[in-house]
Amino acid sequence: MPPDTRLTDIRDRIARAARLAGREPSAVTLVAVSKTHPADAIAPLLAAGQRDFGENRVQEAAAKWPALRERWPDARLHLIGQLQSNKAADAVAMADTIHVVDRPSLVAALARAMDQAGRRPDCFLQVNIGDEAQKGGCAIAELPALLAAVRAAALPLAGLMCLPPAGVEAAPYFALLAKLARDHGVTGLSMGMSDDFETAVMLGATHVRVGSALFGARA
Repeated sequence: MPPDTRLTDIRDRIARAARLAGREPSAVTLVAVSKTHPADAIAPLLAAGQRDFGENRVQEAAAKWPALRERWPDARLHLIGQLQSNKAADAVAMADTIHVVDRPSLVAALARAMDQAGRRPDCFLQVNIGDEAQKGGCAIAELPALLAAVRAAALPLAGLMCLPPAGVEAAPYFALLAKLARDHGVTGLSMGMSDDFETAVMLGATHVRVGSALFGARA
């Protein structure tokens, strides 16, 4: 299936799930996860009108996105991989949205980088929703303190993000993230990937991160 056909299919599925939930399809941003995929695999999606793309690593994004942005200057880059504090300045320079803010030290590094660059990407706070030792994200119990740090540093707070445990039903974890967002007065929800984005949309996702369903198997 060509990339533009896959894109149309994913958009249709997002719209259908949104309408079933009584939501406007336009309230959901599709982030095409282009990590590990070369520029010539990304260009057809850009040509078909997709504008939001997700990358895991600053170095990889820096290698392929400047040339793509020359052709499509309105493309928006989302950083969705774990971020080291020493890469904060690079992230701020390149990304339009950072989905992986998960600790006070990173908040401080991003605040400094934003002040120096005069550029303020939106920030999602990553929550370790399944309490998994191997995953990034702040513990649920630590979320109030992290939110307070973000607000004190005046980072642009877009919402909460999660990666549910693999191999289990994602809906309870999406519902929990949505409840945490409501409890803390946050509106954005970055949740849902290729296997479960429709469930995420039904439960309030504002951003879904879809890779393999758009690009095929990872390179």
